[in-house]
Formats: sequence, C-alpha cells, structure tokens
Amino acid sequence: MEATTYPATTARAAVATVDAQSGVSWPAVAAGTVAAAALTLLLVAFGAGIGFSSISPWSDTGVSASTFEVGTGIYLVIVSVMSSAVGGHLAGRLRTKWTGIHSNEVFFRDTAHGLLAWSFATLLSATILTASTAYLANGAAAGAGALGQAARSINPAELYVDKLFRPAPGTTAPASAAAPNAAGANANQARNEILRLWTADFAKNQDLDASDKAYVAQVVAARTGLGQADAEKRVNDVITETKAALDKTRRGAAKLSFWLTAAMLFGAFAASLAAAEGGALRDGTWNDRVLAPRPI
Repeated sequence: MEATTYPATTARAAVATVDAQSGVSWPAVAAGTVAAAALTLLLVAFGAGIGFSSISPWSDTGVSASTFEVGTGIYLVIVSVMSSAVGGHLAGRLRTKWTGIHSNEVFFRDTAHGLLAWSFATLLSATILTASTAYLANGAAAGAGALGQAARSINPAELYVDKLFRPAPGTTAPASAAAPNAAGANANQARNEILRLWTADFAKNQDLDASDKAYVAQVVAARTGLGQADAEKRVNDVITETKAALDKTRRGAAKLSFWLTAAMLFGAFAASLAAAEGGALRDGTWNDRVLAPRPI
C-alpha cells in the first residue's frame, strides 16, 4: 500500500512546487526593458545626427524630402528591431530556470517575457524618454535660439492672412482702409477679424464658408487696392495653398503613423523571438548549446 501511494504523493508535491513558481521573472523583464529603452535613445540620437547631416537648405545639395521621409521610416523600423531584440534576449536569458514544465510552456513563457520587455520599453520611451528624444530631434531648431522659438510660436493661419493683405505690385494700400459695414474699425481690427474667421472655418471644415469668403474678398479689396475680381482670385489662391499645405501635413502624419505601426509590430516580434532564443540558450535547449563554464 505504501509503495503505491508514495509515487503519487511525490508527483503531487512536484506539481505543487511547479505551480508555486512565478510564471514571470520580473527582474529579467526589468533588465530587458531598461536595456531596450537605453539602446533606443542611443540609436535615435545617432539617427538624428545622420539626418541633420543629410539635409540641406540648398536645393541642389542633400537628399530630397521624399527620400528623407522613407529613410526615416526604415531607420525607425531598424531601431525598433535592434533595441527590442536586445531587450528580449536579455529578458529570456536572465530569467530563472523553470523545472518540471513542458517545453511548449517554457517557449510560451519566454516569448511572453520578450513581449513584456518590449511593452514596458515602449511605454518608458513614450513617457520618460519623450523629452530627451524631442530635444535631439529638434536640435537644429533649438540651436536657432530666440528666432527658432519665435518661429514655432507663430500661428500658421497668420502667414496666409498676411498673404491676403499683401499690397498689389505697383500699388499702395489705402492708409485708412476700413472693413465694409464696420465704420471705425482700424486695419488691425480688420486683420484680427479675418484671422479669427480663417482659423475657425478651416478648423471646422477645412475651407471658408461662402459668406465669409465674400466678406474676406471685400476686406482684401479695401485693404490692398485690388479690384473685387482680383481680390476674390487672391482669396481663392490662398485658400488653395492652405488646403495643399494641410493635405501635405495630413499625408505626412499618416505615413509617419504607418511607419511607427510597422516599427512597433516588427519590434514586438523581434523581442519575442529573441527572448525565446535567450531562454533556450539559458536552458541548453537551443541546438543543444549547453552553457558550461570555461576552464580558467
């Protein structure tokens, strides 16, 4: 009787011991997270230096804007894969060894360690490291000093309103021009009114309302000395230019979002795969590569 019950008791004790072990080695995940985040910052700094050296304000030197955008996207993917692979490998390699667990479960836990390390590194980079990466990415603008700061504080709509009120070539705007049906309003008040209309309408429907467009054309004609037809043409041209700039910004943001999505997906896969490799090397199951101390 004792011979038959003793193995069962031992098996239950072994199962209880395995179940009591934590499925996640948090110190290993933390180590992989820190390594991945630090390597990401280093590679972003290196990439920022390459980017600044490859662009130029001169039209006949440096890479084109499209080439720079594609190169930036590819580099983001490379950075994500490299940093995630290093972090995942460390998370799998440094975790504690599980005993009495099926190899499939070990493989799952290793990939989970890599995915957790990638997830925490992504969150850490998006929060704590945001200020550092933004500083590196905007180094050129920061180097411009007060001029760069003033340029960033300008409302883009003000540039288009300035183009609306630019005097026609060979003419001089009336010194005391006032907005129609607004007696006593000075030039600055009229300009501020048009700026508010322009900002509100484009924020609402990416265009000027028909009534606002007619009113803006009247103000432009009064302020610049243009004829009504020429003022309407100028308003339409500036509206077209504004829409083109907004569309370019929208397409650039969409491309950046796609590149970031691709970088994150490739990074998650690389971290999981590297963690599985690191864990297998830790246990000596990766192509029978058993870790043995070297003789001194």
